[in-house]
Amino acid sequence: MAPPINPVNSILNRLRSSSLDQCFDLCKGKFSVKGCPLLHDVPSNVSFRPFSLVCNETESDAPFPLVQRVTALSHKGGFLGFNTDEPSDSVVNSLGRFTDRNFLSIFRFKTWWSTQWVGTSGSDLQMETQWVVLDVPEIKSYVIIIPIIEGGFRSALRPGNDGHVMIFAESGSSHVKSCCFSSIAYVHVSENPFNLMKEAFSAIRVHLNTFKLLEEKSLPSIVDKFGWCTWDAFYLTVEPAGVWLGVKEFADAGVSPRFVIIDDGWQSINNDGDDPNEDAKNLALGGEQMTARLHRFEECDKFRKYKGGSFLGSNSLSFKPQKPKMLITKAIEIEHAVKARDKALQSGATDVSEFETKIKKLKRELDDMFEVEGSGLPNGNRESFDCKGDDFGLKAFTRDLRTEFKGLDDIWVWHALCGAWGGVRPGATHLDCKVVPCNVSLGLDGTMPDLAVDKIVEGGIGLVHPSQADDFFDSMHSHLSESGVTGVKVDVIHTLEYVSEEYGGRVNLAKAYYNGLSSSLSKNFKGTGIISSMQQCNDFFFLGTKQISMGRVGDDFWFQDPNGDPNGVFWLQGVHMIHCAYNSLWMGQIIQPDWDMFQSDHVCAKYHAGSRAICGGPVYLSDSLGCHNFDLIKKLVHPDGTIPKCQRFALPTRDCLFVNPLFDNKSLLKLWNFNKYGGVIGAFNCQGASWDGKVRRIIGYPQCYKPVTGSVHITDIEWDQCMEAAAMGEAEEYVVYLDQAESLLLLTPKSNPIQVTIQPSSFEIFSFVPVKSLGPMAKFAPIGITDMFNSGGTIQELDYNETGAAAARLKIKGGGNFLAYSNVAPKTCYLNGTEVAPEWSADGKLKLDLPWTEEANGISDVVFDF
Repeated sequence: MAPPINPVNSILNRLRSSSLDQCFDLCKGKFSVKGCPLLHDVPSNVSFRPFSLVCNETESDAPFPLVQRVTALSHKGGFLGFNTDEPSDSVVNSLGRFTDRNFLSIFRFKTWWSTQWVGTSGSDLQMETQWVVLDVPEIKSYVIIIPIIEGGFRSALRPGNDGHVMIFAESGSSHVKSCCFSSIAYVHVSENPFNLMKEAFSAIRVHLNTFKLLEEKSLPSIVDKFGWCTWDAFYLTVEPAGVWLGVKEFADAGVSPRFVIIDDGWQSINNDGDDPNEDAKNLALGGEQMTARLHRFEECDKFRKYKGGSFLGSNSLSFKPQKPKMLITKAIEIEHAVKARDKALQSGATDVSEFETKIKKLKRELDDMFEVEGSGLPNGNRESFDCKGDDFGLKAFTRDLRTEFKGLDDIWVWHALCGAWGGVRPGATHLDCKVVPCNVSLGLDGTMPDLAVDKIVEGGIGLVHPSQADDFFDSMHSHLSESGVTGVKVDVIHTLEYVSEEYGGRVNLAKAYYNGLSSSLSKNFKGTGIISSMQQCNDFFFLGTKQISMGRVGDDFWFQDPNGDPNGVFWLQGVHMIHCAYNSLWMGQIIQPDWDMFQSDHVCAKYHAGSRAICGGPVYLSDSLGCHNFDLIKKLVHPDGTIPKCQRFALPTRDCLFVNPLFDNKSLLKLWNFNKYGGVIGAFNCQGASWDGKVRRIIGYPQCYKPVTGSVHITDIEWDQCMEAAAMGEAEEYVVYLDQAESLLLLTPKSNPIQVTIQPSSFEIFSFVPVKSLGPMAKFAPIGITDMFNSGGTIQELDYNETGAAAARLKIKGGGNFLAYSNVAPKTCYLNGTEVAPEWSADGKLKLDLPWTEEANGISDVVFDF
């Protein structure tokens, strides 16, 4: 009897058999792509195998259309491997060398954070390189090398001598060893660098079957909304009264946040020597909590003692807005005194009693301030009492927030992957937990020194046994969900590699924890209620993202340089944009890029706002109480807390891929994105900083902090990367609106590029809109509401009447100045069914003032008849 026919196998075999010849070849020490030498002096122990010989697509749970797509392109990729003589838990091997070839790479400069790097030789790579793209102009193509997961090992690239590219594979446990790797790195070729990323990570997804692409997942509810995070406003001093007042300030100003993130400071944590049932007292600055551990899953006393209805009523809130800054300022004094003492000790001082006296005095003053300032709760709620039941604690607080602030959809809270920074306190919960010493990977040699790493290594991590990961996350999240919390910001994610020795290595430990997290997300937060943070390492993306669909793509927003450079207040902001833009190239294949919060009153706030306007993700601030620039905020946010968001995530333009917009003295960072009815280019001057491998941190380059001239063209937008936008890329004529210059230009695809000079820490946003011919005379193109940075994002619908009387019909969200291009004045104009008289000028500017109508969700119906 003949075996049954498997239609899936049949189709995949047909796709594979009809594919072109393999693009890569390894022969006699030379690794070539389409006949072009790519790597020379490849060691004899290195192997290459085509994708089709390694991956069995039918064993993957990927959607069939994705598998089809990967199979059809399988000739364009394959796997590098190598063998060694002796099994080991960490091995380094050359993959060959290259010189005089431009590359773009992403490397991990801290345990948690990655950023961009360019060069021309394998020796120019940095430690912990996550991937490298090689420019191969000889065949008008690009090749990516991506170190991946194999068995119990993860890998990264690093520099070698004489142009060699080294691969470093590690298990994280002396009990997990290997000497044979057949598919430890994936290589892929494409003529389009953006297709390259999509194709390569799609192939890895099908091969590993341990994560999902962004296209397979739903997005969090906050992705197109405005929010506020409590971190910079309070640090660890966060409490209900401050959160309440913060939300109220936004609402009173007519900008209602749709989500709030209560950051670090709400949990029940203490130190190993403290009373196991008492919260750590009077914490203020980040860093003080990094050796503390979670001692219960419920909220700390500051939130537990909140009684329902406490703040409902005009005169019930007795909270001084200046309180957080007073406490933080005093805590900074203590921090400086401690640093001065430590510096004296490092210099050989034997008597530091003067420093110790000062530190004790400042700590007493801080304790007194906490006592005097109180909790902000009504007097009757300040005493100790049984805080159980629905009328107390976080549940009562979130209920009251939603009662008072009707537009507040989501309330999220922060937690570390292992519970708190120091994990969970052994014996404090029902879980099997012990403090595990931390061993920092050899792969992190050469990366940036980090206080967080030092503190975690100092205290170890109270690690819940991986067999209880499901119970652990559900214990935290079920309480939060029952308390009205709708999502979590999970931080300090990439610590598992420090504590994997006894748990089968970093890959197996990560799988257990990420599977437990995913299960809890599905059960408690609709599967999508999460932002992942401090997670920018390849094994998180390859193992932890079956459920997670949004995450940070940059380091923290630093409002000043923690290392003391006074100019860091400026150049750090450009560094942040570089992190976000280039990380989105790969992370955006797997998660929705989140560009992080910023402060609206910062000296570079407008600069940040311009990038957030076109980044394609949520917009959220971390403003301190009373420190808001509402004029700026209202250029990003509608009164109802929604945002005019781009259709996808922003990426660097093609001409930015192999340059360094931070310190080459000539390059702008240009980002492209789409609105529903046009394209966007943002040009940012990020010059003024650089990673310095010798001092192992990013430092200022003041000689680069100057105006930069560049060019922008319609072809900078990758129209073919979005199916809905492809037709717009074929227009014969475009109108271009420059947001900062407030100017309007007409051009065609054959026009010369627009020349622009951008000042340091400044930007320009270019909106490209196809011009439509209406009837025999009229030409029309809508720009949108120019009060908003992303004017094109305000246009919700656009229809043209090309038969009979020529007309343009639009639905536009927002109040303010609507602008369109029209070469002739319209015959009539209707706004929400009423005839109005727009303003038209001979230069083609057609203007109309639009109201914000609450009953219509801020949407105006506009018709222009020609």
